[in-house]
Amino acid sequence: MPVLATGRYDIDYSDDGAGPAVMLLHSSACGNRQWRRLIEDLKDGYRVVALNLFGYGGTTPWPDGALQTLDDQAALVAAVAERIGEPLHLVGHSFGGAVAMKAALQLSEQVSSLILLEPNPFYLLAHHCRDAAFAEIKALRDDTKSHGGAGDWAWVGRRFADYWNGEGAWAAMSPERRSGFLGMLPPVFHEWDCVMNEMTPVEAWRDLATRSLLVHAAGTKRPIKEIAEILAAELPGMAKVAIPEGGHMVPLARPDLVNPVVRDFLDAMS
Repeated sequence: MPVLATGRYDIDYSDDGAGPAVMLLHSSACGNRQWRRLIEDLKDGYRVVALNLFGYGGTTPWPDGALQTLDDQAALVAAVAERIGEPLHLVGHSFGGAVAMKAALQLSEQVSSLILLEPNPFYLLAHHCRDAAFAEIKALRDDTKSHGGAGDWAWVGRRFADYWNGEGAWAAMSPERRSGFLGMLPPVFHEWDCVMNEMTPVEAWRDLATRSLLVHAAGTKRPIKEIAEILAAELPGMAKVAIPEGGHMVPLARPDLVNPVVRDFLDAMS
């Protein structure tokens, strides 16, 4: 995969296909390999660029002790967007959705469209007085920080997997799957700071709303569902699609349902 060396950090990404540029931003604890099926479904008509965010693949890890922000992650997007040098579509899932939102504001008119799959800018819950939903996700953040900070990533892995994928998800994993999953968790320690401490008001995306799509699953977690409600209420120009089944990881669990929605929107916006 290509690596962009900026002098401050290296950015690892894949680059497939030809046509209008589409940049894919992955969720926490996944890396850009989560997009393999979507890349296959798009590369016949698009140039598909899939980044690894800080700490994934060959991208430089985030330094311990430094507070990470969405601006920091968006800087990775901006650096690769500059190399692409043409308009691009941004697609983000979960944490990647929050990064895509921030990057879209910075890149402005270079962004042809913004596709958000179950985005997780959790700070919006606090801003909009969604107290119960914010408390639920804050508990997961606090557990990750406490146990991850103590090096107990196995505990975090069980908590994280069972929260997002349902009780018993961790127990159902093979030893090999657990090992790989645990290896992807340390960057999450810093990603919480991005999505809990950001201050950008939702109104900032109003100019982007008419070229944006929000996708969420019927069975998603309460904090994600309420973020979708906030975005739908505050950004009425945004297109919205509800996937009838699946949870927060629906882009990986049901690409057969999600990928055609993404492709149709890209085709319409291109």
